[in-house]
Amino acid sequence: MRFRFLPAAVVAASLVLGFATTASAKDPVAAAPEPAAKELTVGQSAARERQKKCGAEWRALSVADKAAQGPKWPQYFSKCVKRLKEIKA
Repeated sequence: MRFRFLPAAVVAASLVLGFATTASAKDPVAAAPEPAAKELTVGQSAARERQKKCGAEWRALSVADKAAQGPKWPQYFSKCVKRLKEIKA
């Protein structure tokens, strides 16, 4: 009768010790430094630049202009990217 809580205690103790070791393993001081970020390719930097330009244009539009251009961001962004690519080409 007095040993019926023994399995539960063993499981609880192993969980506590397991969490303690994983928490110390995730310690940022002891962890190795992360590698530096990779450089963006020419295409990636151009895509980010287009996204920033289109986003700035979208935020500058009024509600009526947004309805005329395309009521939602994905539609407007698609048209804007096509327009910017044509200008560059």
